[in-house]
Amino acid sequence: MENTTPPSSGKSANRVIPAIARYVLGLPLLVFGLNLFFNFIPQPKMAMPEGAMAFAGALMKSGYMMQLIGTTLLIVGVLLVSNRFVPLALALFAPFILNSLLFHAFLEHSGLPMAAVFLGLELYLAWAYRSAYCSMLTARVSPG
Repeated sequence: MENTTPPSSGKSANRVIPAIARYVLGLPLLVFGLNLFFNFIPQPKMAMPEGAMAFAGALMKSGYMMQLIGTTLLIVGVLLVSNRFVPLALALFAPFILNSLLFHAFLEHSGLPMAAVFLGLELYLAWAYRSAYCSMLTARVSPG
């Protein structure tokens, strides 16, 4: 009996699906990072809850945090879309997506589904690139 599956179909899916996930995660991060500098996405008409407003206000009043967040999102988006330093981009993005998930879970619930999608993409890509994290997750490492 002859095998009807092309020999490269498994390898191709293993390359195409992570690439799609990189774009689906990277493009919005690129846009949101640019938006923090150029403010081209209109603000929602609905007022945020008091706790969410206090948190966002504190980030703005720090004088540097929103620029840091915008720069990080922009860099992570560019790295993901350009397929450069993807494991580093995912490591840089991990604290941001965790904070976003917790912000939406506890302070402002309407963004929770989108934060969950981004977390799912982050986790999938971290799994897809898991071999890159082996040395970082080794308990005892000698200096180079």
